[in-house]
Amino acid sequence: MNPPPASHDALAVACLLGPTASGKTAAALAFAGQLRAQGREVEIVSVDSALVYRGMDIGTAKPSAAERAAVVHHLIDIVDPADAYSAADFRADALRATGEIAQRGNVPLLVGGTMLYYRALTHGLNDLPSADPAVRAALDADAARDGWPALHARLAAVDPATAARLAPNDSQRIQRALEVFVLSGQPMSALLAAPVARDDDAARYRFVPVALEPSDRGVLHARIARRFDAMLAAGFLDEVKALRARGDLNPGLPSMRCVGYRQAWEYLDGATDYDTMRDKGIFATRQLCKRQLTWLRSMPERIVVDCCADDATEQAVAALTRVIEP
Repeated sequence: MNPPPASHDALAVACLLGPTASGKTAAALAFAGQLRAQGREVEIVSVDSALVYRGMDIGTAKPSAAERAAVVHHLIDIVDPADAYSAADFRADALRATGEIAQRGNVPLLVGGTMLYYRALTHGLNDLPSADPAVRAALDADAARDGWPALHARLAAVDPATAARLAPNDSQRIQRALEVFVLSGQPMSALLAAPVARDDDAARYRFVPVALEPSDRGVLHARIARRFDAMLAAGFLDEVKALRARGDLNPGLPSMRCVGYRQAWEYLDGATDYDTMRDKGIFATRQLCKRQLTWLRSMPERIVVDCCADDATEQAVAALTRVIEP
């Protein structure tokens, strides 16, 4: 489904989207550098559900201190890992940040790969019930007893459309879909399909997606493996050790369910060996990449740039420039 139409005088906002390891950060910084040379300042609004968490730097491939000093970034390091951050929170924060950037006379650039956030921003929010700790605790207890595949089968009985797109061990999404059904009495797929009214704040903008996508998925898979190894070499396990040492975090939290962190937590628990942790971390990242590409390919309005091309960064900068030029 395409996003609702914006008003005729809406500000065009470029959105650089793509799967993990597709080169978004490099392209965003190159775009900002090109516009700065023309006397215009770019401010980046992160569209990433992992970058919001403080203290999770290496495993999220967070932009470095130097990169963030070179270009102003928003919606990074704004949430403690013990706390939740929803698509509704992101939508409100992203709209506010975009408006403030435009008011300063600067150019907003949305960058990231959390497609649920992007959809919430561009399509609005469906009337889904808020999280309920009691319901989640009950579902966690059922999963501990029966296993997540059993809860996936339970979901398939009440919401086959949602179950069909989830892996049997995708605990976070299975739990949320069952929670929605318990609280609303309706399948999440039906609630998500319902029309959503577009609010005036979003109607002020015309969000234009530029997508970095691979012509050869094997190239991206190789990048993912190299980057995961680089994270391990940079001290990723020490980062997770420090998070565990706080004492108030657990592997069921959304922050610790981020790709890589869950696998590192299992390893530090002694549940897996080092090589298995590495392999599972790389595999989970590849699965995330696959989900991101599925989301992107459902957006016919996107401008596609081959992230495997030698000049992918230059192509992305040119596409972003065309979006914002009057």
